[in-house]
Amino acid sequence: MNTSSEHKPQPIGIFDSGVGGLTVARQIIKLLPEESIVYFGDTARVPYGTKSDRIVREFTWEDCLFLLWHGVKLIVAACNTASAIALDELDRYLQIPVVGVIKPGARAAAESTQRGIVGVIGTQATVDSKSYQKEIHRIDPDIQVHVTSCPLFVPLAEEGWTEGEIPKLIAEKYLQPLLLENIDTLILGCTHYPLLKPLLQDILGDEVTMVDSALETAKDVAALMTAQDMLSSDPDPQRNFYVSDLPRRFEDLGQRFLGEQIGTVSIAEPWKGSPPSQFDETK
Repeated sequence: MNTSSEHKPQPIGIFDSGVGGLTVARQIIKLLPEESIVYFGDTARVPYGTKSDRIVREFTWEDCLFLLWHGVKLIVAACNTASAIALDELDRYLQIPVVGVIKPGARAAAESTQRGIVGVIGTQATVDSKSYQKEIHRIDPDIQVHVTSCPLFVPLAEEGWTEGEIPKLIAEKYLQPLLLENIDTLILGCTHYPLLKPLLQDILGDEVTMVDSALETAKDVAALMTAQDMLSSDPDPQRNFYVSDLPRRFEDLGQRFLGEQIGTVSIAEPWKGSPPSQFDETK
C-alpha cells in the first residue's frame, strides 16, 4: 500500500497564461492518474509571450500565489515564457518544488540529437530569452541550437486549424530556416504546439525527432514526486480548473487540449494579497 497518500494528498498546481498548459496537465494525468490537480489559466492577460520580463514576473508570482492558497504541494509552470523568465526566481523563494517546461525539453533534445543540431520553435519572448540555448549548452556546449518564433501557431491551435493547406503553408514558412540548418531534433517550445505535431512531423519528415516539452515536463514531475515521496493514491482525485476570464471559451477549447471533457471552469482573479506560508523570502 502506498502510505504517501496519507502525507501528500494535496493537489498539483499548474498555471499557464491560457489554455495551452492543458497539454501539460494532460500528460500529468496520464502518468499520475491518482493525483488531484488545480489549474489556473490567466486568460484575461494572455498571451505572456508578448509582455516585458517585468510584467511576466509579476503575473507569474500572482499565478503562483493563487495556487498556493489552494494548498498545492508542487507547482508546474506550464508556460514556456514564465519558465524562461521567472523560474529561477520561483525556485529561489518557494518552499515547495517548482517545475518548468524549459529544462525537461532541453535535456530530452540533448539526449535525442544524433548530429548535434537542434531546432527550437516558440513565442517571441521564449526565443528572445535564449533559455533553451543556455540550458542545452549547459548540458553540451557543442550542440548547435537554432531558434525561430512561430506567432501564428497559437491561434491556429486554438481555432482547431491543425491540418489543411493554410496551416501547412504557414508551418512550412516557419520551419524552412531550421530545415536549411539540417536539424535532426526539434523542440516544441510552446504548450500549444503539441496539437500541431502531425502537421509538423509531415513537413519535417521521419528523420527529425520532435521533443514535446509537455510530455517531458510530466515525466520530470512524476520522477520528482516519486523520489521525494510526494505521490498520492487517491481513488477519486479532484481536478479543478480556474481562469481569470472567459470560462465558456476555456471549456470549449479545453477538451481539445486536455483530451477529455474538462467539466466546470470557475472564474477567479490572480492572487494579489499577502503570500501564504509556502512563500519564503529568506530561502
